[in-house]
Amino acid sequence: MEGMEEARAKISGSLVRLEKWVEDHEYRGYEPFDGLSSVLRPLTFGNLFLERLLQQLVRQSPINLRPLLGIRPQESTKGRGYMAWGYLTMLRCGGPIAYQEKAKHCLEWLERNKAPGHAGHSWGNHFDFSSRGGRLPKHEPIIVWTSLIGQAYLDAYKLLGERKYLDIATSICTWIMGVPREKTATGTCLSYVAFEQGSIHNSNMLGAAMLARTGNITGDKEYVSVAQEAMEYSCSRQLPNGAWYYGESPDRHWIDSFHTGYNLDSLKSYIETTEDVALEGNLKRGFEFFVDHFFEDGGAPKYYHDRTFPIDSQCAAQAIETLAHFSDRDERALPMALKVANWWIDNMQDVSGYFYYRRYPLLVSKTPMLHWAQATTYRALSLLLSKMNAGRTYPERLP
Repeated sequence: MEGMEEARAKISGSLVRLEKWVEDHEYRGYEPFDGLSSVLRPLTFGNLFLERLLQQLVRQSPINLRPLLGIRPQESTKGRGYMAWGYLTMLRCGGPIAYQEKAKHCLEWLERNKAPGHAGHSWGNHFDFSSRGGRLPKHEPIIVWTSLIGQAYLDAYKLLGERKYLDIATSICTWIMGVPREKTATGTCLSYVAFEQGSIHNSNMLGAAMLARTGNITGDKEYVSVAQEAMEYSCSRQLPNGAWYYGESPDRHWIDSFHTGYNLDSLKSYIETTEDVALEGNLKRGFEFFVDHFFEDGGAPKYYHDRTFPIDSQCAAQAIETLAHFSDRDERALPMALKVANWWIDNMQDVSGYFYYRRYPLLVSKTPMLHWAQATTYRALSLLLSKMNAGRTYPERLP
């Protein structure tokens, strides 16, 4: 990639264009799995297979069918969470004070739009979702988005010093502590959802990272203890080559880029929060697998460890974020993050500012997603920019 100053200018310019697009569209966009919002859904007659077929038709089509099927751009809890996180990151590395109000606006919106009917703050999708495992109704909270949004609240507390953000983070942990857990001889797995046990590594580790960081701030030892048990579950099931399956059941034995990134970021956060050095070997093996298997020579991010396509926006954003996080541990991380960012901006950012959804071997799906592509990329590039500015001094907390 270009020299550091040129790279910084390129990333900054990309962020400005992306930020303007998101704000001009009032934080609204499509999502990959929003197909059941279609006017054609009644024709599935409540059949799970037909619902999945409709959902995948919309998701996999390289042409955006949503306007034809009555699916409208909507606001997204995940999108708001990532934008708030990105705004706070920009503020933290010397951005204008306007970022403070933008972040607060998003966090206040999230507080108003938390999942109804649950003890504690939590969030889910704004659309119904059907999969092999069954149905997930809209607004039903999941630990993935809840934990990631929770990290934004913790960053807000750390930077802005307002107690209400820590109170919400604690409320989030109340919800996490209430989800089912799979107890085993080698650790305990936090459930993906609250209404049944669903053992998935990335959701388990994300929940653990949120509990550990909040417990470290508040002094709640139970949070940290549950986090330790959750990390034991996933780290004891790490494959010898350093990878993790998405889940332990045979139908979940795939290895993909962005879920691996979630695992690594969560484990790194947990270790740094708790100083549990016993898991350092797991972190090192996991990162080695990540850098060795998920990137093409030119910087394009691969979806799976053993094949490239589709080149997906979530994989790109999470790759940049994970590599940026590891820039303080591995000298390869920052140059690789810059290489991926350079490829991503050059090949997948529209002239209007937004990033495309996917690249296939012969064509590009240019559907404007909100959380998936825009908000995740905004957070990732802002974090990368902050790591590039790591030699500069900024206050830990704003006055």
